[in-house]
Amino acid sequence: MFNHLFTLSLLFFFSAFVLLKLCRVVSQHKTNLMPSPPGLPIIGNFLQLGKLPHQSLRDLSRKYGDLVMLHLGYIPTVIVSSAEMAREIKKTHDVTFAGRPFTAASRMLFYGGTDLAFSPYGEYWRQLRKICVLEILSLKRVQSFKGVREEEVGLMMKNISRACSLGVPVDLSEMVVALSNNIVCRCALGKKMEGKDDDVKFGALSKEFMKLLGSFSFGDFFPGFGWMDVFTGLTRKMKRVSKELDAFLEQIIKEHHTQTKQDDGDDRHDFVDILLRVQKDNTLDITITNNNIKAVILDMFLAGIDTTSTTIEWAMAELLKNPKEMKKAQEEVRRVVGEKSVVEEEDTQHMDYIKNIIKETLRLHPPAPLLINQSTATANVNGYDILPNTRVFINAWAIQRDPKSWDRPEEFIPERFNNNAIDFRGQDYEFLPFGSGRRGCPGLTFGIAVVEFVVANLIYSFNWELPGGANTVDLDMSEHFGITTNKRLPLNLIPVSASA
Repeated sequence: MFNHLFTLSLLFFFSAFVLLKLCRVVSQHKTNLMPSPPGLPIIGNFLQLGKLPHQSLRDLSRKYGDLVMLHLGYIPTVIVSSAEMAREIKKTHDVTFAGRPFTAASRMLFYGGTDLAFSPYGEYWRQLRKICVLEILSLKRVQSFKGVREEEVGLMMKNISRACSLGVPVDLSEMVVALSNNIVCRCALGKKMEGKDDDVKFGALSKEFMKLLGSFSFGDFFPGFGWMDVFTGLTRKMKRVSKELDAFLEQIIKEHHTQTKQDDGDDRHDFVDILLRVQKDNTLDITITNNNIKAVILDMFLAGIDTTSTTIEWAMAELLKNPKEMKKAQEEVRRVVGEKSVVEEEDTQHMDYIKNIIKETLRLHPPAPLLINQSTATANVNGYDILPNTRVFINAWAIQRDPKSWDRPEEFIPERFNNNAIDFRGQDYEFLPFGSGRRGCPGLTFGIAVVEFVVANLIYSFNWELPGGANTVDLDMSEHFGITTNKRLPLNLIPVSASA
């Protein structure tokens, strides 16, 4: 009890000191501040975030407007909730808002924030993004991993077929996570993690890594109070996971160094091979260290596993919830594939309705509903002054359900994209599932290739039922908020052979 009182006392006196400093700053800088809901002392507006922050923030925007200022602890945070204001941030003032918060996770898990996702905007970030876009995630490179995708999807389909023959349900949510993990491991590291003790350990580490990224850090919202993360155990956990991941990735790099690979222009080299080759390039304006390579590889796991599997999960859930759309999708896939026993990746290029389904899934369920940026200088947006080091949350989830931009926005209507030029590549600000501007996701081509191919396979070979004969239209669609926003309940389904 005494320890808690002592901690709260320290927090109170530190808060009083910070408030006095803030009062002086505000008096010196007469800025035009935007609407802000009242908060509590010290914690500010934290309690107003709720369990599903993107939904709570949408509700706040309906009351206070498209630009709302919150105080999350001591961190000023602007919430952007309309396509018009998103355009202001990501186009008009893109350079100013190209920063990212320097968090405990970026510092401890991403080698001091030297990866692509968390590194500060500057020359290092520009060069690193160029390497990722041109060398790792280019269309040519994505196509070179077609064989990997087809092999791994084929193995998953065999596992589902075995369950089908036994009439038992499958945890489709878990299966697509494992599939995404295997694909990313093979593309990034040159092998997948299965069977051996070290590989099993890596799988557990990956899950811990993802969980830690979504953990609350006192230091992220109460500068000067990072020491409290020691008492909560967060610092210890991050140090342990970081150390163990580092040892694993260091071994991977050593293996790649010692492997005798013939350089015959083969484009199927994995990401580590590519980064090690870039590391030797003396024409670069930056130095790429082994730690930088590890940080980028961790980015690939972060973006390539959760984002992909979550989108597949939601797409299948929406199709089950909407049987007319499922029937229409299956008819298209089976018409395109014809008499072949399997879907080939090239087939998806002729599946317009499947592409619309993926777009509509991303509209309703963006993997990362809040796009996080940070201002690097003062900017005036819609008449309001936003000061340097202000965090900015673009609520993509709210924008993509805004009735000002979308007809019947809460409904799953893939046909809305028929003859519609709106795309997810960041130029249409009412549709931002992968972000936009300088901080837009460079790996969307890699992810979409997997999502379209997997969904087409799943609905081509099987019809799907809920256990116990439950009606699919009653499927629970509630969310769980984290690094990505997935279904709260896993997708447990019974596969039924489509040829039966």
